[in-house]
Amino acid sequence: MKIGMVGLGRMGGNMTTRLLRGGHEVVAYEPHADVVAQAVARGAIGATGLDDLVHRLERPRAVWIMVPAGDPTEQTVHALAGLLAEGDVVVDGGNSNYQETMRRAASLGERGIHLVDSGTSGGIWGLAEGYSLMIGGDPEAVERLRPVFETLAPAPDRGWGHVGPSGAGHFVKMIHNGIEYGMMQAFAEGFSILRHKEAFGIDLARVAEIWRHGSVVRSWLLDLTARALTENPTMSGIAPYVSDSGEGRWTVAEAIALDVPAPVITLSLIQRLRSRDAESYADRLLAAMRNQFGGHAIHREEPGGSQRS
Repeated sequence: MKIGMVGLGRMGGNMTTRLLRGGHEVVAYEPHADVVAQAVARGAIGATGLDDLVHRLERPRAVWIMVPAGDPTEQTVHALAGLLAEGDVVVDGGNSNYQETMRRAASLGERGIHLVDSGTSGGIWGLAEGYSLMIGGDPEAVERLRPVFETLAPAPDRGWGHVGPSGAGHFVKMIHNGIEYGMMQAFAEGFSILRHKEAFGIDLARVAEIWRHGSVVRSWLLDLTARALTENPTMSGIAPYVSDSGEGRWTVAEAIALDVPAPVITLSLIQRLRSRDAESYADRLLAAMRNQFGGHAIHREEPGGSQRS
């Protein structure tokens, strides 16, 4: 089928390529003309703007947006609302907050335009492996886009599904990312313990490779961990700073709002925040407290960041 793609970054660009390989026509647009030209070289139809993209599609039109969550998504949806018509579909494949998605769906619905939210997982591997798609929206609109979902997914009959009304797709993706936080933290902590048992001289990459086959913890995440450990066993050159996309925060907030205990996901989020505290005032104060009540030695910091007892 013919579909518009707005946003040709790491995800949008690869999704465009996968759709083209699957026999779809893709009208592609993003602000950087050179990136659009690259998509055209792969077989896409280039557009010079959102109005041009909409003009090149036949009704009922479908436009998939892969732009950053927040204001970029808001502006894109708002602009498309003025260009599309009743019966058209906008697919938000980014990491939008599900509550914002519900609001946008209601606003577009007043014009007869459908908003389908597709929680999309797969990262840079999605082009080759396929994407996991968690889809929310009107069943009829979702069914109309079935050929697109079947092409983007790992296989036509798996890795994608309609999970509920508008907002449900992004909600499920939010929880997915929260679970991901917890799994990543568990692997990181486990391998850190192994590394600190210096007396055994354990080869971490070899352990990861052993676990990949037959172990109850085998997973794609472990596959990627094994790859990382093979490429850089000591993690040299990598700063101990872990970012977050925001979805872990939303997951924790939702758990609190629903009175659902989620200690693992919550702590994994806190650990990410902890990794960014270069000053670590709290740790300095903890050391001072131990010195005050127990006379415990304080490790003094030398100029340049080194320590001495």
